[in-house]
Amino acid sequence: MTLYLHDTLAREKRAFSPAEPDRITLYVCGPTVYNRAHIGNARPAVVFDILARLLGHLYPGHRLDYARNVTDVDDKINAAAAVEGVDISVITRRFEDFYLADMGELGVRPPAIAPRATDHIGQMVAMIERLVASGHAYAAEGHVLFHVPADPDYGALSRRTREAMQAGARVEVAPYKKDPADFVLWKPSTPDLPGWESPWGRGRPGWHIECSAMIAAHLGQTIDIHGGGQDLIFPHHENEIAQSRCAHGGAPLARFWLHNGFLSMDREKMSKSLGNVVTVADLLERGHRGETLRLALLSAHYRQPLDWSDALMTQSKARLDRWYRALGRLEAAGVDLSAGAADDGVVAALGDDLNTPEALSQVGRLLDGAFEDGRDGKAALAGVHAARLMGFLAGGADAWFGAGSDEDATAIDALVIARTEARKRKDFAESDRIRDLLTAQGIVLEDGPAGTIWRRG
Repeated sequence: MTLYLHDTLAREKRAFSPAEPDRITLYVCGPTVYNRAHIGNARPAVVFDILARLLGHLYPGHRLDYARNVTDVDDKINAAAAVEGVDISVITRRFEDFYLADMGELGVRPPAIAPRATDHIGQMVAMIERLVASGHAYAAEGHVLFHVPADPDYGALSRRTREAMQAGARVEVAPYKKDPADFVLWKPSTPDLPGWESPWGRGRPGWHIECSAMIAAHLGQTIDIHGGGQDLIFPHHENEIAQSRCAHGGAPLARFWLHNGFLSMDREKMSKSLGNVVTVADLLERGHRGETLRLALLSAHYRQPLDWSDALMTQSKARLDRWYRALGRLEAAGVDLSAGAADDGVVAALGDDLNTPEALSQVGRLLDGAFEDGRDGKAALAGVHAARLMGFLAGGADAWFGAGSDEDATAIDALVIARTEARKRKDFAESDRIRDLLTAQGIVLEDGPAGTIWRRG
């Protein structure tokens, strides 16, 4: 099947095919590691994890080179390190570990490549030198700036007017700038700040140059797909495009640009600067499962806004309960869960610009009513494989519903078998007694054509 992706630069859905016969390159802007990730930070991680899984499914003969960077030098990191009186690496490694753990709880697989900015200072300096040599950048008072008027194609991604671009970039009025829109590639560091030696003195890189240098180092001059949040379109991705294209003789940075929409709380964009955030760690500590959070994040199309609420999490949990009950019926019936493949309809929905609402709806139709209406479980099995392609139903039904210790599970299984035997004998008094006994222990029984499954209430 053909994969269609909405390209922000082209403003339309386009058919995707890899540029190379055996390799796909994907780069996503990752975290700036100075505190815990909020649930809005998790949206791009989950969205592009779905894309990576789908690419692996559709192109099994290709190697997926998926890179998600770590920004580990930044003014906010510097400030956090100063408060604790430690090197910035103490802050960044701590919160990078937290980020990986939090995303892991949401079923996000680590990318194949996770470059850190501080490991690529040499590549950044070399790229800046090329931009200065070609006349696209200039040095001034210890800074190096990209000269926006030197790139006639600047602004193609965001399609903003020059006035809007300057306002959106919150440009700093500085006497050393040739043009107000010029942006920093390198800036000087005072003795109390992290810094590296360069042709322009001791300093540190600007934010935008980091991604361009790491993409070139690990993936090449032109990659298949570049992703990130909608808030990065301008100025970050606009600046990435300009500096990469000018450093590489006009070669485009990416063939496809994908951007996920904002996540809001009470219809206001979730933002650390606004203080209206809830972290992934907070939600997990409140008892929400990572799988529930993942489903909630995928309940809206990735390009659309998503309003985060308790109701959304409740709905997502109820949905997963139904799916795991269906999985439990398959397990109880002895269905070989390793057989079969993901449902074609679900894969087609994902192939239509990652239409996760439609894909999730189709998974539900396949799983709800497993073994009912004459079904033999084949449709449900295809639904299980489709759900697992999307990162769900990784464990068994017992694990989801909290089966307790193995000893508890063995005792409960024995009671369920005894109740089944009583029903076969039409000894309904004994059957009811066992049900009441299990109910008192918080065990819920569900009878179906494939037998009886149990879960903790």
